[in-house]
Amino acid sequence: MLETSARLLRLLSLLQAHREWSGADLAERLGVSPRTVRRDVDRLRELGYPVNASPGTGGGYQLGAGAELPPLLLDDDEAVAVAVGLRTAAGQGIEGIGETSVRALTKLEQVLPTRLRRRVSALNAFTVPMMRGPLPSAVDPALLTEIAHLCRDAERLRFEYRDYGGAPTRRTVEPYRLVCTERRWYLVAWDVDRGDWRTFRVDRITPKPPHGPRFTPQTPPAEDLAAYVSKGVSTRAYAAHAVVRLLVPLADAAERISPSAGTLEAETHASCLLRTGAPNLDVMVIHVMMTGFEFEVLEPAELTDVIRTARDRLSRAVERTERPRARTPGDARRSSDPTP
Repeated sequence: MLETSARLLRLLSLLQAHREWSGADLAERLGVSPRTVRRDVDRLRELGYPVNASPGTGGGYQLGAGAELPPLLLDDDEAVAVAVGLRTAAGQGIEGIGETSVRALTKLEQVLPTRLRRRVSALNAFTVPMMRGPLPSAVDPALLTEIAHLCRDAERLRFEYRDYGGAPTRRTVEPYRLVCTERRWYLVAWDVDRGDWRTFRVDRITPKPPHGPRFTPQTPPAEDLAAYVSKGVSTRAYAAHAVVRLLVPLADAAERISPSAGTLEAETHASCLLRTGAPNLDVMVIHVMMTGFEFEVLEPAELTDVIRTARDRLSRAVERTERPRARTPGDARRSSDPTP
């Protein structure tokens, strides 16, 4: 009986870890016959687990959605990882996720064994989150789920999109992937009407169903979609672009420059390249200076002229500040006034 119960837990764990299994694969994983797998699946159904089965040579078993979420089977490291994820989820720019994460963490602690509950409770008690307040671009979790399902099922998405100035446009896209940064969520999609890849801020999307039909996904615009979105939001979105050599190792630059501020590329062990954008070259000077690193301008050449102008202006400001101020007749009168 104990062996059967352990096998049922193992079967449930396999069904949770993979979207669909063939009967032969499950039998091989469990070390039993396909007939035993069928009996074990029937036992799981009797216990209330919705296990779907599709017939035929290409069929298999899949854990379906039920009225209640089945218990998760987590090993020690997985349980702690989930707890860490819940504790840090509040900063991911999803509306209401902070309160939801706390509720989920409380439920997780209630069902954990004592040894794990102590570890997770210690993590909860001795971690202080540095909250940044409500994010102006918080995204509705239902919207993220809706888009993710359309990406998974390769169905077209119809929505209204507000640009930077708030002007709305209607879009029909073939959604490919969601990309999240520390503060925002982006959708990478093929714009059907424009015939090109586009990146959309998810908090500016308002779905306009019905969606569909299904589509065959295009070849993605880049293998590294995180780098693709980073370049788009930090460089392509701006009128002025620049390439600057930072005289520090890549690792040091990456600690201070976020993907939304520019893309970094290793050059030597002591330098790296920063590609970034700004509304104009005057703002670019401030942007590069704020990195706090020594640098060299590679392009455009006009940026060097703007830096030279800024240098001269700053030098004159320092000279005026350090220059002794000429005394005025008013100063002399004030200095001779008796002390009250």
